[in-house]
Amino acid sequence: MPGPLLDTLKGAKPDIAPVWLMRQAGRYLPEYRELRAEKGGFLELVYDSEAAAEITVQPIRRFGFDGAILFSDILIVPHAMGQGLAFLAGEGPKLSPTLLEAELNDFTATPARFDPIYETVRLTRRQIGDAVTMLGFAGSPWTVATYMIAGEGSKDQGPARLLAYRDPARMQAILDAIIEVSVTYLRGQIDAGAEAVQLFDSWAGSLAPDEFERWVIAPNAAIVAQIGQSHSDTPVIGFPKGAGAKLPAYARETGVDAIGLDETLDPVWAHEVLPDGMPVQGNLDPLLVEAGGPMLPNRVRAILDAFEDRPHIFNLGHGIGQFTPIEHVERLLAAVRGG
Repeated sequence: MPGPLLDTLKGAKPDIAPVWLMRQAGRYLPEYRELRAEKGGFLELVYDSEAAAEITVQPIRRFGFDGAILFSDILIVPHAMGQGLAFLAGEGPKLSPTLLEAELNDFTATPARFDPIYETVRLTRRQIGDAVTMLGFAGSPWTVATYMIAGEGSKDQGPARLLAYRDPARMQAILDAIIEVSVTYLRGQIDAGAEAVQLFDSWAGSLAPDEFERWVIAPNAAIVAQIGQSHSDTPVIGFPKGAGAKLPAYARETGVDAIGLDETLDPVWAHEVLPDGMPVQGNLDPLLVEAGGPMLPNRVRAILDAFEDRPHIFNLGHGIGQFTPIEHVERLLAAVRGG
């Protein structure tokens, strides 16, 4: 029997909203920090299937979340495309050479880099009960491209935006390549046991409306359509962080089955403008969970109330912060579940 999260993604409205949190497998958990100290760097953990599966299961074991999100990273796609990838302490990810210095055809693709990720999904699926939904993911093409072009995260995604204006044909070619590899990657995750997948477009909010249509909506629609052709029963969650007023167009035009909301969006407004019956996910501010206090349960209740007439998965507006106290997560869950 599918769990409540998967049921909700398919349009059900359970009495208690299912819960999972973006980045729920990670640095705020002492058991994660202990394993990482034992195993080494982040990328080494991602490619160690047994360790990555253990990390994926840790928050399920501790909190009983309704979904297990694959422990991996959106930059595994450019790494499999042949771009060098390193995670440097205190600096974040670095990709080399950048697409300002090289062309895509300069890279030697290494699709076998996906194999350990698929094995992580298989190992995790064996460890979680049927009531827990296994969630896979990939970065959306625009967001992945911003890293491939600049070689790292950037404040306003300026290098990618400039390239898109100066040479839209080259940008289209980059996104098309990312789409192709991402579809292969997501299909592999689903075949390994992922029951739903999420597309993370963390930098969607940096684009002007016309650019958003071309570089966010169209590429995500292409991925959703291709996943639908091969795995029509697998829901796709779209998460266009920062979309703001462009959210309704994204929901209508990409074909996603559910939509994730960041913390800047008014849930009452979102309920009014999104298609009737479309499942939503979100959208508590991660910093409020870190802060705690009486505002936390009050805000949880306000979000639940806003979506009481719509299929709703409770989640954050982005990833949980590494300094979030465990007891604050427990209070969040109690507020959602009425404990």
